[in-house]
Amino acid sequence: MPQSPLAFVATNPSGAITSGKLDPARNLLVNSGGQSSTLNVTAATVIKATPGTLARLTVVTAPTASGALTINDCTTTGAATAANTVFSIPYGSATAGLVVALEWPCTTGIVVSAVGGGTPQYSISWS
Repeated sequence: MPQSPLAFVATNPSGAITSGKLDPARNLLVNSGGQSSTLNVTAATVIKATPGTLARLTVVTAPTASGALTINDCTTTGAATAANTVFSIPYGSATAGLVVALEWPCTTGIVVSAVGGGTPQYSISWS
């Protein structure tokens, strides 16, 4: 009996089985969960003041001086501390075009507390 090619299956958030999808290189595509985005982040800012998931970070323009991009799990820039840091990347590693998949649950909020020196620019997806 002829068979069709094997399919990749996954479950959606409600638990129903759904077919998986592959990219052109045949890698399984995974939805990062970022349903919203904040574009043109150039300074410390509150991304989301309630619990959510930090999905992806894109470096649009790399920093040109010392410092780091730091993201914290808190509700205000003043509440950002080392204890609630979720992600930090030093300016030398934050090259333009870099995309970082984080998929990190933040139980309080999502805040960018530092962006690095010079004139960096970032885009962040979250839900």
